[in-house]
Amino acid sequence: MIKVLFFAKLREALGTASLDVDYAGSVAGLKAQLALRDSRWAEQLGQENLLCAINQQVAPDESEISNGDEVAFFPPVTGG
Repeated sequence: MIKVLFFAKLREALGTASLDVDYAGSVAGLKAQLALRDSRWAEQLGQENLLCAINQQVAPDESEISNGDEVAFFPPVTGG
């Protein structure tokens, strides 16, 4: 089981801050699995600029997720 967290506008668009998911594989695979929920999930998780962190370390789509990991998705942050 992994803990998946959603932040900022992504959390608002999906209507949830977190999920517990039985998953092991790549970040890209997790996004694909979650996108199957409905078109809203597919749209939000299909964004090119979506950022991911595994156990609080930024991770690319090729990164592997293991049982017990915490995976966070968030939109890019801008600031001045």
